[in-house]
Amino acid sequence: MKILLAPMEGLLDHSLRDTLTRVGGIDLCVSEFIRITDAVLPKRAFYRVVPELLNEGKTFAGVPVRAQLLGSDPELIADNAARLAKLNPAGIDLNFGCPAKTVNRHRGGAVLLDEPELIGQIVSAVRRAVPVHVPVSAKMRLGFNDDLRAEDCAQAIEAAGADQLVVHARTKVDGYRPPAYWDRIADLRQCVKLPMVANGEIWTVADAVRCREVTGCNDLMIGRGMINNPGLALEIKYHDAQAQGMSWAEMPGKFSWQQLWPLLSVFWKRMSLHVAPRHRAGRLKQWLNYLRRHYPEAQQAFDTLRLVRDPQVLEAWLAKPQAVHSVDLLPQLEALSN
Repeated sequence: MKILLAPMEGLLDHSLRDTLTRVGGIDLCVSEFIRITDAVLPKRAFYRVVPELLNEGKTFAGVPVRAQLLGSDPELIADNAARLAKLNPAGIDLNFGCPAKTVNRHRGGAVLLDEPELIGQIVSAVRRAVPVHVPVSAKMRLGFNDDLRAEDCAQAIEAAGADQLVVHARTKVDGYRPPAYWDRIADLRQCVKLPMVANGEIWTVADAVRCREVTGCNDLMIGRGMINNPGLALEIKYHDAQAQGMSWAEMPGKFSWQQLWPLLSVFWKRMSLHVAPRHRAGRLKQWLNYLRRHYPEAQQAFDTLRLVRDPQVLEAWLAKPQAVHSVDLLPQLEALSN
């Protein structure tokens, strides 16, 4: 069983990838998309989105990162994939699932699911353009307005030579609203033999177990569930090991707030290297907003920092022992930054 960390534009960038992979349980990451429009991008454009390319295509924890491309021009995407392949990514992924209106309006992401022939041309062009040893994968939703052409898209991706297909079990119109239609992934598995990864609405170990049962997929991709609970992949792996009668040297248990706490500082430091000071508070609170759905302590932290924008105050807050954090501490922290 392999667990993949999903790309999430505007949230799950390389800073958060680095942080989450330090917890364990994640086997592969896919980057947020690199948009291809009208030119072959310079190397720095790839490095900006996937700086792991400077570390042999891996996070600092050693987890491989597959770089994702998005666009609608087969030859242009292929030319960019050829340049990207020379930077030694862990693979190249093609985005046929982004639901953003701006992206779709410019013929990118999920809107292409109405054109399975074009999807096949894109995958085929990229597969021809990169060396055989570089995996080429694709991520798709079930469709744009409906799922009537899901099988056509999956078959086109397989016929074009992709090595793997990730299916987010919702259409573009479904957005991120539950449920995820896992049964439709099972349908797709009946018409293609391509290795398939199930994605969508996996928040708990129980969700992971049921998703695998319904879809027949052994491998899973998780996004928001991992951001809410960074220990989720480990919990799933442990449950899987138990079910197979395997033993772990040490039961991982739940990933506690005390274990998570040092990683907030890791995330802050990594994020501060590329995010302007005025936006850093927002990025930290963005993650806390997700974490508070799983950790009561994150709710307290979010309430404490809700109106704080000064990066120095936040750095002082992160430097304090987590047990003493409270709203009453803020005046002292603000005084330190003055």
